Formats: sequence, C-alpha cells, structure tokens
Amino acid sequence: MPSESSKTGFLTEEELKDSPGVPTAARRQKGPVVVIECLEDIPCNPCESSCNVGAIVVGKNITNLPHLDGDKCVACRTCVYICPGQAIFMIDESLPQNRASVMMPYEYRPLPEKDDIVTALDRAGKKLGDAKVLAVRQTKKMDQTATVTIEVPRDWSMRARAIRLEP
Repeated sequence: MPSESSKTGFLTEEELKDSPGVPTAARRQKGPVVVIECLEDIPCNPCESSCNVGAIVVGKNITNLPHLDGDKCVACRTCVYICPGQAIFMIDESLPQNRASVMMPYEYRPLPEKDDIVTALDRAGKKLGDAKVLAVRQTKKMDQTATVTIEVPRDWSMRARAIRLEP
C-alpha cells in the first residue's frame, strides 16, 4: 500500500508520528534537539557520519532509516545543513510564553535577515502565519546551505518547515 507522502508529495504528521528520527515531546521541551524527517530507504548516512556524539545511527546498512537518540543530541546543528535531502530540523520547545524555535536548512536567495518577519509554511507549503527570524547562519563549511531559525507558537514547532519572504 502506498504511503501518504507518495500520494501527496510531502510527509504527513501521521507518517512522522512513529518515525525513529523524531524525538519525544518531553525531549523537545527540554531544549534544542534535531528532528529527522527522513522516511526514505535510500543509501544515505551523512547525518550519522557527521554526528560526533553518536546521537544519530543509520547502521551498517546505509539504506536504514536514521534513528535519533534525543538524549545524546547536543544541538551542534551540523546534521541540519549536512543532510542532502534537507530532512533535518532543530526544534526548541523550551522558549518562554508558549513559543518555540525551528531551525531549517535554507538554500534560496536572498537570505532573510535577523528580526525579519517571514511567513511560516507547513510541509505542503501552506501558510501557517507570521514568524520572526531569530538567526541566519552560513559559513564556508556549510557550502551553499544556510540555516534559518524562526520563532513560532509552540504548537507549530512540528509543523513549520519552510518560510516565504514577504516583499
């Protein structure tokens, strides 16, 4: 039976619910942690090889799905920009006033700037609402993939996966 994403072109929240790369809600509320939204059995393991603390395990068979040990994740951010499928995000649900931050890979130009107000989008590209840019990071080591961190309401933390710059 085909998965929902094969019908829609994007992952659904239902498909991600039991994913081995998604940390528990309790872990997300403790502070920054990665969320791996990779459900494809493809030969890929840069996330595992870039993780210096062993928080991500793909294993000997590189077509295995990545498994995250959220308690080992130190939020170094490397896997977010190293993932060729742009399937890794960093979530922090510990912000005050029921807020959260979402760091995402971003390869579009122009880059937003800190404090810009952008439109947060879900996996389907549907508008969630306004979000504030907390940080934009790009270094030579990151090649052409920047990371953008936005602040959103906490209940969007597992939904906001892209942004649109407003003119």
